[in-house]
Amino acid sequence: MSKPIRVFQTAQETDDRLKELDALVFGPVPDYTCQWVIADPSYRFQTIEGFGGAFTEAGAVTLQKLTAAKQDEVMRAYFDPEHGHGYTLCRTHINSCDFSLGNYAYTETPGDVELRDFTIARDHQALIPMIKHAMRVRGPDLKIFASPWSPPAWMKTNGQMNTGGALKPEYCAAWAQYYCRYVAEYAKAGIPLWGLTVQNEPITESKWDNCLWTPEEERDFILDYLGPALHQHGLKYLKLMAWDQNRNRIFERARAILENPQAAKYVWGLAYHWYAGDNFENLRFVHDIWPDKKLLFSEGCQEGGAFPGSWTVAERYGFSVINDLNRWSVGWTDWNMVLDENGGPNHAGNFTHAPILVDTRTGEVMIQPAFAYLGHFSRFIKPGAQRIVASTTRDDLLTTAFVNPDGRVAVVVMNKTDNAAGFTLRYRQGGAKTQCPAHSIRTFVFEQEPVAKDF
Repeated sequence: MSKPIRVFQTAQETDDRLKELDALVFGPVPDYTCQWVIADPSYRFQTIEGFGGAFTEAGAVTLQKLTAAKQDEVMRAYFDPEHGHGYTLCRTHINSCDFSLGNYAYTETPGDVELRDFTIARDHQALIPMIKHAMRVRGPDLKIFASPWSPPAWMKTNGQMNTGGALKPEYCAAWAQYYCRYVAEYAKAGIPLWGLTVQNEPITESKWDNCLWTPEEERDFILDYLGPALHQHGLKYLKLMAWDQNRNRIFERARAILENPQAAKYVWGLAYHWYAGDNFENLRFVHDIWPDKKLLFSEGCQEGGAFPGSWTVAERYGFSVINDLNRWSVGWTDWNMVLDENGGPNHAGNFTHAPILVDTRTGEVMIQPAFAYLGHFSRFIKPGAQRIVASTTRDDLLTTAFVNPDGRVAVVVMNKTDNAAGFTLRYRQGGAKTQCPAHSIRTFVFEQEPVAKDF
């Protein structure tokens, strides 16, 4: 093999942020006893839908505080397919979420089961302009899915959108129609949706917007109300995802819903978060038992405020993305793409980090190390890419690898230790000696022959 291997690096204690290094070339493997990372395209696994982040009211309002030129700079950094991260899969919220400026629903009229007063006017103030800006930069292939945090207060047992409470049984039909109306209104606004989740974090009773669902309640709502409503309105093409909470309990929720074949027929897959332990093997269990259902990482962020310059946050992203991809996730969606210097605004006070922070006092755009780490995946692993075997002999290296639709291979290797880790990158009969510096991530990109065995 003589074609070059392009190498991109992000490394702590350097200025390298997705920096392209000198190219490598495959040659004979010098020593079969050396440490290595093997990329083997002979076997293919899941196909990637995309990578991205979330459009929230908080992010949109923060973005609006920048000049028009800086707003475009941020959107191009995330969505430009040539010079930015090329995001293709993003999430947004139905009604308000914790990263809204306050509680709101699209109809606040008690008993409005006919949805006569339904309006998305609030979203037109900041949220929809942000989404439309991203669509202009990215192009028509941007996939957007939406998640509700809470039904309107009048539909809930506690009479408010916050602090728990459940959907009143008499409003199940109206709530199902609510999703369909939302999809229709967003389509009218020029934003076609790709998917929906049933409920964000259905077992968390928090001081912000939420609604509690047992596994059986979610199953029955899908079976009796939401699934039929989507089909009735010609929306069965939407990717409907259950759960939308942490990996630690994903198997329990999957079993309750997917063991019912009538409910399962409406469900494309399960969405999940990272806030309660790693538990990556739970993803493998779900895939192995229900291989026709997809797994999608739908939310993750560093809690507890903004952490400017944090390398620990960046490595948390890299660790999660690699492990999730290696356990069958078809996509990875970050939480807020943009927040202010405090990690907000947030009406509940649960501030968090974001890969791009904006100092609203000075107008400074602060690109974080986490932003670069995410780019090592989204820039080089394209929608339609298939995961291939990625094997390492070193405990201190994490790796995943994909073949893109254009035939290029992307191998991501991460070293979160304090020491450099040398290895030989092996592909077919060739090898290239290289290393990952301490606290770094590298992406290796090269062309390959179209030979495969599906797994």
